[in-house]
Amino acid sequence: MEPAGTLERGLMVLRACAADPGRRTRATDLVRATGLARATVDRAVDTLVRLGYLRAEGRDVLLAPRLMELGEAYLTGGGLRDALAPLAGELARELAEPVSLAVQDGDAVRFIAQFTRRRTMSIVFRVGDRLPADRCAAGLALLDPAAPWAEDDQLIEPGLIAVALPVRGPDGKAVCALSVVSHTSRHTVAGLAAHALPRMRETVARMEAALAGPPPEPRPAVRAAGPADGGLQSLARGLSVLVALGSAVGGASLADAARTTGLPRASVRRAVHTLERLGYAAADGNRYVLLPKVLELGYAPLSARTLREIVQPHLADLVARVRESASVAVLSGDDVVYVARVPTVSIMSVDITVGTRFPAYATSMGRVLLADQPAERLASIVPRPLSRYTVTSPAELGAVIRQAAADGYALVDQELEEGVRSIAVPVRGPGGRTVAAVNVATHASRATPADLLRDVLPALAEAAARMEADLTHVRDHPHTLAEEDGPDAPRSS
Repeated sequence: MEPAGTLERGLMVLRACAADPGRRTRATDLVRATGLARATVDRAVDTLVRLGYLRAEGRDVLLAPRLMELGEAYLTGGGLRDALAPLAGELARELAEPVSLAVQDGDAVRFIAQFTRRRTMSIVFRVGDRLPADRCAAGLALLDPAAPWAEDDQLIEPGLIAVALPVRGPDGKAVCALSVVSHTSRHTVAGLAAHALPRMRETVARMEAALAGPPPEPRPAVRAAGPADGGLQSLARGLSVLVALGSAVGGASLADAARTTGLPRASVRRAVHTLERLGYAAADGNRYVLLPKVLELGYAPLSARTLREIVQPHLADLVARVRESASVAVLSGDDVVYVARVPTVSIMSVDITVGTRFPAYATSMGRVLLADQPAERLASIVPRPLSRYTVTSPAELGAVIRQAAADGYALVDQELEEGVRSIAVPVRGPGGRTVAAVNVATHASRATPADLLRDVLPALAEAAARMEADLTHVRDHPHTLAEEDGPDAPRSS
């Protein structure tokens, strides 16, 4: 099989997996969707699983968070998202309405940044979603950038309205559109325009000034996919070239991509020509830039995944390994709130469900979460006895939390409830901040503290590391990480 053909077939499999992420996909489904032979599909899936772009669960094939690095390469290399998203987020907070940035993609537009509002009736477009250009305000603003402004009066969906303005680059050409979206229960189109357009025009002026100025600070480069030992080498190499084209704002030359990937220039050239032909890249002088179509490779559904959806597969693997219940929790005030859990089937089990709250000071997950908090936060906690073993002295509590920070784990022995032992480690986000904790809990009759340290802690640390690896690919989607924002806080998604 020729290398270019291998890359093209691999991309066909990725598109088929991303086409309906709401349901589980099997190899037979991919054969029907792509028209490829079963053996070809199996080899492509095996390679994509090895690369971490897909996840195999039994006979099912699922999108994996690392796949986001393909779309992230486009967003980083394009430069618009990083330069303009902070201003769009500021506008969303000021207007208390969803705000989007979109770019043209053929006869459609794709969203590159989205700031939503938490409401009972929420309006959510995901980064990477594609809408017909002639049926949405953002698209109309790009189709006719000379118009004063564009509007969408329920063109996409009954009740949905929007106004949009083009944002121009230094050469005067429209490079993206800024739109504000609302619902007819809150505004008419005229009312939304009166409410939003004055502030939108100010924001557009600031955005255009930002584009005319020096480029933003470079973001950490996404990691190019390495060779897939035992898999299709040309597919792995072709995808690493795709990632490399987004390693710098403005794209990369063939020589740049060859240096980044360590591949021969001839291999890079073949991969780039395939990406050009399929509409994922384009030449810009002697450089090649990625195009918005890259976002169709699973970015939208993955960007909308919650923390629970990200950690759940790793929890299941952990439970299968240690044969005890495992959970993930986040800090909410002085409590931990369980956001994911995989129980074991046992006559005697710890009965906890998602949404359960416990005082953080008396739980292993709470202590590793509190270990990342400032000292004044700890000083406000007043511990009370929950069992005869509960630490209730503020000084002693401070000492065990500092010890948890030093050790990198916390072990709580029957302090929350007699008979329950648990051990937890932190789960850190891309910036190194602790965003959650993962624990294993058991009955005291089944494991001693020494057993937990010897038999469970290594597996627990490995599970946390895999969760953190997945979270590195959702660094621009804090809705997956934060839970203490107010009920009407803007969300980037």
